[in-house]
Amino acid sequence: MSEKRTEHQTPLVEMRGIKKSFGRVQALKGVDFHVGRNEVVGLLGDNGAGKSTLIKILVGYYQPDEGEIYFEGKPVRFNSPWDSRNLGIETVYQDLALVNLMPLWRNFFLGREIKRRIGPFTLIDRNRMRRTALEVLKEVGIFLRSPDETVAFMSGGERQAVAIARAIHFGAKLLILDEPTAALSVGETRRVLEHILEAKEKGISVIFITHNIYHVYEVADRLVLLEHGEKIGEYTKSEVTPEQVMDIIASAAGVK
Repeated sequence: MSEKRTEHQTPLVEMRGIKKSFGRVQALKGVDFHVGRNEVVGLLGDNGAGKSTLIKILVGYYQPDEGEIYFEGKPVRFNSPWDSRNLGIETVYQDLALVNLMPLWRNFFLGREIKRRIGPFTLIDRNRMRRTALEVLKEVGIFLRSPDETVAFMSGGERQAVAIARAIHFGAKLLILDEPTAALSVGETRRVLEHILEAKEKGISVIFITHNIYHVYEVADRLVLLEHGEKIGEYTKSEVTPEQVMDIIASAAGVK
């Protein structure tokens, strides 16, 4: 089992002794978790393992009952997802946070609109946002005729690419992907995995949350396994096979 740091002595993010309860249900029982700089970490576990709760604490959606969080070596307390986002933590949830009936360029800049002043008035710079959205998406292999296309008509893989490209464009240091390959075709899954490796090449660390060990195994540097709110394993990819990971999770689920 690996407990060593993978990139630098100081991790990009570190969570120590994280505990969280909802009423009588103890969702997290003192979990330690870290992500190195320029590292892809697979976060795996069955339903109810505590993966989503841990990440929601990391981004400020929940507050921990106990424990500490460090970002770039400094203690932090995120009171909302905006706090973590301002430090460079971007999360792409399963629903992708995209609005189906809005055009692509509006989705791309949602909450981060480019504005310009004309005299006493502040206006949204629609033309600049349209051009930028097309250029950035072209860089990740998505070619659209118009930035005014609505998201509802895009494939699942294209929607994932939009969300990932948006996070990279706005300077993410840590990209959190929640089940990014769920319900995608084989070809779309392959492209999303390529996007993850491209993000790493740009110096971005990634947390890949998934049930599918075979998908995350292709791109992860390290695997962290949770079950019933506890960390039951932490391995570099060279230490375990996908089948061994599944056996560890199944055994832990069976004995708890």
